[in-house]
Amino acid sequence: MGNSNAIPISAHAVIETVAAPAIMAAPFVFDFGQAASIVAFAVGALLLGLAIQAAGPSRTIPLAAHAGFDYTLAAVAVLGGLVVGLATGEWGATSFLVGVGVAQVALTAATRFSAPLGA
Repeated sequence: MGNSNAIPISAHAVIETVAAPAIMAAPFVFDFGQAASIVAFAVGALLLGLAIQAAGPSRTIPLAAHAGFDYTLAAVAVLGGLVVGLATGEWGATSFLVGVGVAQVALTAATRFSAPLGA
């Protein structure tokens, strides 16, 4: 049985750094409405902020707190997507935002939130 927390925090940060701008661009690519665009942009911007400070010795948020913020952000994406779908009927945007939340949970669950000594 392998280690389920196989993704190092540095790779986690890289994945989030790449995903965040894609999440923020999605409303323009997929022509989301205003509400879905606001949720997607906010989730992407917060994710980018978390990702930028995650790796390296000068991080401002402890790694355990980072995991908590990741799970919270995932919940915001899922709930925001559901609210958008129920309020506006934009089920494509809802599917995207719920998918972002589920992917964030999977990434966070698979990440090893520890840093090498001295990092």
